[in-house]
Amino acid sequence: MAVSALELRPRGAVALMDAALRLCARNTGVWALTLPGGAAVVAAVLYLAEAVRMGRPLALPSLALTLAWFLRGLCQGAACHYTQEVLLGTKAEPSAWASMRAALGRAPGLFIAVAYLFVFNTVVMTLTLGIGFFVLAAQSVGYATMMQGKGSPLKLYGLCSRLLGPARGTAMLVRVLMSVQLLVFFNLHIAANFALFLGRKLVGIDLTFAERFASLDTPPWLLLLAAATFALFEPVRAAAATLLLVDGRVRQEGLDLLAAVQQLPARNTGRALGPRSAAVLAVVLGAGLLLSGSPAWAEKAPERPVTSARDAVTRLGAVAESCEASGPSEDARFESLGALGPSEKGKLERLVRTVERQAWDEEDCDTAMASLEQGLAQASGTLEAQTRADARAASARAKDILARPEFAVAPPKAEKDAAEDDTVPPEPPGWWRRFIDWLGEFLKKLFEREPAPPPRQAPQMVSGSMVANVLVVVLVTLAVAVLGGLLIMFLNKGRKRADADGLEVSTVDAAALAGDPAHALSRPPEGWAHLADELAARGEYREAVRSLYLALLSRLHRDGAILYDVTLSNWDYLRQFRGRAEWKPPFRELTRRFDFAWYGNVPVGAEGYREFRTLTQPLLAAPAPTEAAGA
Repeated sequence: MAVSALELRPRGAVALMDAALRLCARNTGVWALTLPGGAAVVAAVLYLAEAVRMGRPLALPSLALTLAWFLRGLCQGAACHYTQEVLLGTKAEPSAWASMRAALGRAPGLFIAVAYLFVFNTVVMTLTLGIGFFVLAAQSVGYATMMQGKGSPLKLYGLCSRLLGPARGTAMLVRVLMSVQLLVFFNLHIAANFALFLGRKLVGIDLTFAERFASLDTPPWLLLLAAATFALFEPVRAAAATLLLVDGRVRQEGLDLLAAVQQLPARNTGRALGPRSAAVLAVVLGAGLLLSGSPAWAEKAPERPVTSARDAVTRLGAVAESCEASGPSEDARFESLGALGPSEKGKLERLVRTVERQAWDEEDCDTAMASLEQGLAQASGTLEAQTRADARAASARAKDILARPEFAVAPPKAEKDAAEDDTVPPEPPGWWRRFIDWLGEFLKKLFEREPAPPPRQAPQMVSGSMVANVLVVVLVTLAVAVLGGLLIMFLNKGRKRADADGLEVSTVDAAALAGDPAHALSRPPEGWAHLADELAARGEYREAVRSLYLALLSRLHRDGAILYDVTLSNWDYLRQFRGRAEWKPPFRELTRRFDFAWYGNVPVGAEGYREFRTLTQPLLAAPAPTEAAGA
């Protein structure tokens, strides 16, 4: 539905961008009209990039990109028409099909605008090194201007500038704000890599090739992210262009004054006011507002009811300030008005109406202040009486609660009863109890030993505790010495074993390796290179690339740059690379090409094999590292 006319006021670039984002977030019609064109452009760009990379003819991909760009212009025009109907339409509910039909009706002008904008932006960005793309921003509303049906598409830039009017600076700032697409670009990259990480960690899927592809050093991935970001911002471009045209119209025609006049109650004159009459009325009302200090209808304004005690305090404070009397900030009695209960609302409302009528209608501030003073005195007395009544009621309520049986205090026990309880003799024990006590005493005396006299100790020079301490120290010292000797014997034994085994070079059976054609160590580097040349001569370039890569792994393992293990991946070898620093960049490039050729099933021709052979040859032909002296 259309927005209220009172909301059509000049807005800044940030407010327009925020309105465009909110409109796209709450309305699916803009997405339905712009996503087909954006998806077509993304597919055409990827098709052209693949053709360039594979060296295929570019005629068909270029034609597909051209048609997709014209389809995008048609979709942009339809989205601009739909956005304008959402904002200003009053006839019927906006429809995506109706907007598409309107765009098809203006298809020639939109197609001319597509070509014009492409040539214009290319020339401007080339001559100004990209600066003019942000400075000359009026053409950003080109598709929305074409849907207006005003002017020739061959003079599109001048037409856009005239329709924008004072909003041209806002259009430039909106284009600068569109650079937020860079944040979306990096967020898409982070989201894709996070999804791959979850798939590898939670589901256990081998996504090594996908993770390698989704990296910022892969040109096809960068192109895909750029095209996806461009397609996602298509609805925002259409909404921002339409909002800019509306903002320019508001700034030029002064729709704020017309909207305010149209909101006034119309008189029943038998016929409605025409556009000229409305404009004349707006001018007359504007002149009246400038000549008079206050509007004429303020004297006949209906009395506003008092909604709450705080509202009454505010209104009475305004009257007191207008009559130059003490307001709520100076007179504490105003707070007593805000503390009155709901039962006093009627009296308070009558007081407010009386004071306002005497001060404003009758222009008698003395009488109004006298009434206000009397009301404040009565309110203070009412509040004090109400407070005392509430205190008495609370005291009576507390006494009633404390008088309940559950709060009664038990009376103290009489001293006479306590004395009587003390004089009552205890009941004598029975015969069984007396027999048990006698038996216990008898047995205790029977088995009780007489205490032996304390032995006489001769003075000793060395006590037992001293001997025990010395013995503990000696044992601990012997234990440490034994452990140290065992440790030294173990280290000497390991050193002798290492010296004895120092001549061993390989721990893998050569016969077993020869039977495994997938093992890089089953052949020497020269053997793998010779096998690669034979496979290339037979036209098996993909297998030849694999043999060359295995020759490289065998050579790097022999030189100690990597530790070959069939359980590791090619990128694990790159991460643990310990060879020469100048070998690492070509090793990374060879690994990338091998993964695309062998695991990605990318076709490899004679030229691709020669390039792979050229990159591999310096690493295979390099001299082996010399051993240190005495090794």
